[in-house]
Amino acid sequence: WRKAKVTENKKSEDFAQCMKELVDEHYPDADKVHVVMDNYGTHKAGSLYKAFNAEEALRILNRLAFHFTPKHASWLNMVEIEIGNMNQQCLNRRIGDWEELESELAAWGNRRNEEKASINWMFNVDKAREKFTRAYEQLNQS
Repeated sequence: WRKAKVTENKKSEDFAQCMKELVDEHYPDADKVHVVMDNYGTHKAGSLYKAFNAEEALRILNRLAFHFTPKHASWLNMVEIEIGNMNQQCLNRRIGDWEELESELAAWGNRRNEEKASINWMFNVDKAREKFTRAYEQLNQS
């Protein structure tokens, strides 16, 4: 399932609002929503406290479980792969205004969801460990 949301910025308040929508609108009956994401600066529990009062922030956070991809291995993040698909299939042209952007992204997400589109994950545990080892060896040498 994918849902693209247009925001003017990538601020902590925008992230917090997305997390609130996730638990309240998209998965209201789930006990816990697992969110896989990169280590972008606003992707922190503190963003919710910045956007909401402490009680509301804690309510939302209690429904979330954050899972971060390694900083130097974002290629393991299926979301990054799907963002690449979105860029190629939807955003590879000039889009004139916010309304058109929102409409195009909604249509793209709906189509991908209706198709039950999936990512052909190329890694098993052994391949991922091998890739990690190589990536971290190169980083440690520099």
